[in-house]
Amino acid sequence: MDFAFSPEQEQLRDSVRSWLEKRAPRTYMRQMLEDPAGSTPEIWQELADLGWLGLLVPEEHGGLGLQMVDLVVVQEEVGRAIFPGPFFSSAVLATLAARSLGLPELLSGLASGRARGTVALEEAGHGDPLQAVRARARRSGAPGSSVSILSGEKPLVLDGEGASWAIVVARDESGIGSYLLENPDGQAVEVLDVTRRAARLILDGREAVRVGPPGDQSALWRGILLDAGVAIAAELVGVMENALSLAVDYARTRVQFGRPIATFQVIKHKAADMLHRLELARVGVDYAAWAAGAGDIERERAAAMVKAYAGQAAVFVTGEAIQIHGGVGFTWDVDAHLLFRRAKFDDVLFGAGGWQRSRLAELLVGEGGSLLSGPDR
Repeated sequence: MDFAFSPEQEQLRDSVRSWLEKRAPRTYMRQMLEDPAGSTPEIWQELADLGWLGLLVPEEHGGLGLQMVDLVVVQEEVGRAIFPGPFFSSAVLATLAARSLGLPELLSGLASGRARGTVALEEAGHGDPLQAVRARARRSGAPGSSVSILSGEKPLVLDGEGASWAIVVARDESGIGSYLLENPDGQAVEVLDVTRRAARLILDGREAVRVGPPGDQSALWRGILLDAGVAIAAELVGVMENALSLAVDYARTRVQFGRPIATFQVIKHKAADMLHRLELARVGVDYAAWAAGAGDIERERAAAMVKAYAGQAAVFVTGEAIQIHGGVGFTWDVDAHLLFRRAKFDDVLFGAGGWQRSRLAELLVGEGGSLLSGPDR
């Protein structure tokens, strides 16, 4: 089993990194912190022209038709650059949802950049994101109508203010269902990650159309969340890579007691611990992405493991980067706290680490303890 990236994937990585350094450098990221949209139309169109908005969209719908392994290459670079804007919500999350639910009519707009989608799933509470869903949908009552009336609230919808449409996850008579809401027009809310935009959707009385296959769609959404978790973990690998580089560069130039602090044993230990967690997360992401693309039986376990580990590791690595910087690491002049904010935000997004570990334990025990049995048990 070869987990090395292909020459084409390495070329994709180089292209994404080069473009981000040229068109979305630190100065651009800082400008977007104060921008209500969090992105510019010019940058968004360039992403579409490069084909990256359609990375996961099949070729027949105007995309590149690539797989999860290719996506993690891009996501690592996005995280490394602390890239602002709705790339994850539209090109990753909404695309995964539209593809899994069988909505080809939405995919071409996402790939071309003409439309921006998002997913309204998470609600107040903790643990399993699907179990926490309380929003409801009921049929409008008009004969032959496919329109449903939504009720409830989605307190955190990524880029829910400027999206063209949102796929709302709500409960109905079948269980979990998906509802296409045009022009969600959510109320902007502040989140810990200031490079991202989010909104609150008040659903009471909103009309939407049920999409996807009939019946309970819980299993479909489980799969979507698995892939979304792997994509988030890949982004966190890039975040950790940036944080480690930032900390090491500072340690080499910061002089204390007549010599660079990089020569102090405690700083060396911190850097080694940071690198250790980064590389373990990277291996986990690569394996989980391969398992997702291959449909391997370990897919669910791999996704749970890497989402739990990468979130915890990224919080540690970005926190240590702040510690190595000392007091200046908490200031707006240094990007260390921005990396920490993204790590904390990603850690709890679509299933926090604690729930992921609990889920992994259930998966191991739920199959008769097959991985725990054997001659040594």
